[in-house]
Amino acid sequence: MLVLTPAVFASQVRVEVEGDVDNLQDNAQIFVGEVEGRTADGLRRYANTSIAQVKEAARALGYYNPEVRWTVEEAGDEPAELVLTLIPGEPVLIRSRNVMIEGPDGAQEDFRQNLPKTPAQGDVLHHGRYDALRQSIQNTANRLGYFEGEFLTRRLEVDPAKNAADITLEYQSGERYRLGKVTFLEGHEFEQNLLEQFVTFAPGIPFHADEVAKLSNDLSNSGYFSGVDVDAAPSKAEDRVIPVDIALTPRPPRSVAAGVGFSTDVGPRFRGNWREHYINPMGHRRGADTELSELRQSVSGWYELPLDPPMTDAIRLTSGYQREHIEDVESERLTFGQQWSHQLDNGWMQILSMRWEGERFSIGEEGQGNSSLLLPGVSYSKLHANSPLDPSRGYRLQFDVTGAHRAVISDADILHVNFLAKGLYTLAGKHRFLARFNFGGVATNSFRDVPPSLRFFAGGDQSVRGYGYETLAPKDSDDVVIGGRYMVVGSAEYQYEFVRNWRVAAFIDEGNAVDDVFDPLATGVGMGIRWVSPVGPLRLDVAKGMDDQFGGGWRIHFSMGPEL
Repeated sequence: MLVLTPAVFASQVRVEVEGDVDNLQDNAQIFVGEVEGRTADGLRRYANTSIAQVKEAARALGYYNPEVRWTVEEAGDEPAELVLTLIPGEPVLIRSRNVMIEGPDGAQEDFRQNLPKTPAQGDVLHHGRYDALRQSIQNTANRLGYFEGEFLTRRLEVDPAKNAADITLEYQSGERYRLGKVTFLEGHEFEQNLLEQFVTFAPGIPFHADEVAKLSNDLSNSGYFSGVDVDAAPSKAEDRVIPVDIALTPRPPRSVAAGVGFSTDVGPRFRGNWREHYINPMGHRRGADTELSELRQSVSGWYELPLDPPMTDAIRLTSGYQREHIEDVESERLTFGQQWSHQLDNGWMQILSMRWEGERFSIGEEGQGNSSLLLPGVSYSKLHANSPLDPSRGYRLQFDVTGAHRAVISDADILHVNFLAKGLYTLAGKHRFLARFNFGGVATNSFRDVPPSLRFFAGGDQSVRGYGYETLAPKDSDDVVIGGRYMVVGSAEYQYEFVRNWRVAAFIDEGNAVDDVFDPLATGVGMGIRWVSPVGPLRLDVAKGMDDQFGGGWRIHFSMGPEL
């Protein structure tokens, strides 16, 4: 059956392709280019030039024996049109592919791990993929430090009569260069010991561009510098050892930021922070944060000491005050604490903490109470995402345990655990699937002594949509939400990107804060829209709480922030 692809017009020349050949239509039209202002006779004289261009486009994609027919069409006052009909014929196939790497021990394996699989034997010859194969060898040499490498043979032989092609590439890698000593040039205020802790490789290791890039990124992301210039030029090598010289430009030591936001959980809110990014040559820093909204007001401060390596490890001293008034639950909390952050070899972030919390609260018929708790804790978390702002796939896992005992400066015996898991996967670039599961529990011999900050509440933008913020929890005899011993929340969401950076979503949430893990859960369903703004994704949802007994109904939810 004769199949004509849709015609593409380029002024007075139109190319049609018989058969279904990927990219041939577009490639032929690009080679022909735009032709304007010609008469019918002028187009006839131009036909041979256009035919040669179309055949060249066909050869680039492996069709060396095409047939091109042409005709000039005239229709009244409309400009004449040259119509080229391309019959591709049989394609040229790769008959053999020989890629040989010559060099010291290990070189051959270094290169073969990075070779593209195409063009492979039996594939249709594609000159672009052949060029990419050659370029990948050169790129690998530059990335791994084989700076003296060169092609001994670089040959593509095509036999149009047999529709066969043979690829022969022979590359002499030469000796691999090595990374030398890292030198931090003058012009900064930091101790040499702190800067050396950013260096994760030892002098003398085989050169790898990724090691140099990681060092540059770690310094840039440290928060200390506005400019990082890493010079590891092969031209400066001595005996194939490349010195690494780094020039650093410190950032302004202080910054202040403020912002106004809104969410349906807490309404309008103001946030502000002050940062002192370094206060001494050892890289110590400090800061303060505040949040003001109708339901919650807080202010906190911290002081941080970097450890080795400073990219991930630190000790942070914290203090803060927070006041909350949600429905019939009021709380004022004062905290002092310390956190030790350490990244494990397997990529998990470990945080060991010790904090004291003094809380004064009033909750339902339980009335007023005071608590003083010394809470040692441990937290493990791992975030894997292919983009920090708007990932298309990834996951987040977090597990927290804290506790208190009456024998150690505490008013209650408490064991508090919380587990969070999120996952995101994108199919075919437009179909996104998100899942979330959250479980928490508190063990105690006197629940009345547990302050509201350690009880569990569900409902709201980040919990079960279709219900009010923190309205899902056990109630007392006066129908006042007092918090639960456990929390179970799950969510599944589907998103479809209908326009770049705009998505529609459908979701179902289920969960509750309960005193028994077998108690009924509340269900919420709904739809929403997502916009990936320059500052992060914005989410607007319309949700229906399906359970009237838990106060379900129609609700609008608005929030922002990363999916994971």
